[in-house]
Amino acid sequence: MTKNKTLINFGAGPAALPQEVLSAAATAVINYNNTGLSILEIPHRGELFDAILEESNALVRELTGVGEDYEVIWLPGGGRLQFAMIPMNFLAPEATAGYIDSGHWANDALKNGSYYGAAITLSSTRDSNYTSLPLWPQNIPDDLSYLHFTTNNTIYGTQWSNIPAANVPLIADMSSDIFSRQRDYRSCALFYAVAQKNMGAAGVTLVVLRKEMLQQIQRSLPPMLDYAQHVQHNSVLNTPPVFAIYVSLLMLRWTKTKGILQIEKDNNEKSEMLYAEIDRNPMFYGIVVNKDHRSKMNVVFRCHEASKEQAFLNLCESNNIKGIAGHRSVGGFRASLYNTISVADVETLVSLMQDFEQNNK
Repeated sequence: MTKNKTLINFGAGPAALPQEVLSAAATAVINYNNTGLSILEIPHRGELFDAILEESNALVRELTGVGEDYEVIWLPGGGRLQFAMIPMNFLAPEATAGYIDSGHWANDALKNGSYYGAAITLSSTRDSNYTSLPLWPQNIPDDLSYLHFTTNNTIYGTQWSNIPAANVPLIADMSSDIFSRQRDYRSCALFYAVAQKNMGAAGVTLVVLRKEMLQQIQRSLPPMLDYAQHVQHNSVLNTPPVFAIYVSLLMLRWTKTKGILQIEKDNNEKSEMLYAEIDRNPMFYGIVVNKDHRSKMNVVFRCHEASKEQAFLNLCESNNIKGIAGHRSVGGFRASLYNTISVADVETLVSLMQDFEQNNK
């Protein structure tokens, strides 16, 4: 194949952003909306940032279909802070919360829950190295404070195709597949997502929760760890990550313009194309996870001959393809097909894989 001249970033995060988003963000750094101020300089308690928050929150509601019975807040601290804040706020010392252990980050959330109450594992595939999704529990105890699960597992390449039903408040970590497909967000009492996958730049996390969840907060918490305080102060309890939220707004606009239906169609096409190429030659490439549970966001695979893996990574690097190495804990390869990655980008990767196959028989 002809060497790819444009860099393609298949990294798991911080992930690729659309060129128009990067251009708008770059312009705003110099001069935000012709104000003469950089977006890095605008007051966080002023009309300019108020407008950014108002539009961002409205777009989140529109894209997720949640109503005024939900609150939308933007928080620093990443997913790990949410792992701690959720049980801090909703798991009383004498109460119990359930967790679905489907991967590294789901397990980390479980470990954080145990600091604040009884955090129990309702289902897990840890013993099989997370090569499939756990069975969804059929008899969820009615007295659970909540049930936490992770919709997509970036390291191991598994994904829930739908949000399963639960008879207790359902909390979902959607960090790596929010806005990637149509789904019933209202089935969750709370869902959250770090921005640096499908939604913007690193440094901010979106949290959307039912207002009634705020009534369940029983601990006396420092304001910075209290969801109710962040809601009351409209995400400006402290100086917020203004630039990261602004980039999220640009991505929300981009997502609305493209449309979730088209995004889902493209994501289906991208993942089907790449999996088909991997499956076409099982003597050379191998899928790590259960076929029925394959992620459409993070395609994890490897060479059957491990000695050839570095050669493929070198070939990708020389052809301006970045971020294809697997997570350090599992090795192999990982192509993250987040919303910004185009069908043409995946076609380029597939062509390179075919060339590598021909030259290494």
